[in-house]
Amino acid sequence: MTDQSSEVRQWRVPAVLPVAKLAGAVLVIGLGLLFAGGDRVQLVLAVTAGVVLAGWGVRDLVAPVRVAVDPEGITLIRGFAGRQRLPWTAVEAITVDRRSRAGLATEILEIDTGESLHLFGRYDLDAAPTDVAAALRAARRLSR
Repeated sequence: MTDQSSEVRQWRVPAVLPVAKLAGAVLVIGLGLLFAGGDRVQLVLAVTAGVVLAGWGVRDLVAPVRVAVDPEGITLIRGFAGRQRLPWTAVEAITVDRRSRAGLATEILEIDTGESLHLFGRYDLDAAPTDVAAALRAARRLSR
């Protein structure tokens, strides 16, 4: 039997997401080439949008883990593909912000350090933000 307090848990981008972003980038660039008809502005816009989408997809491939937790604290993604280690003493609050607009409900996991606020949605975590928040709070309680 494993001691649950020494467990490391991770939440990552769903595997299909970077593939979809990269395929979308190819599609946008392809459509731009097909329909630009000699208009350089349209072509530049399509290529720019495709490159941005591809960069977003590459980020998901290079740094898929957005949040990791262990008994000592939380590790979060920072910047394009960097990591930031937060000991439990640096974490002031773990909350979930819920909003409804136009019949759609969204939840955002908020990790507040006092100096910075880290936000993660469902597609960053491949899990419901409420479930991740509960797991983080439980890991924090176990570390004390």
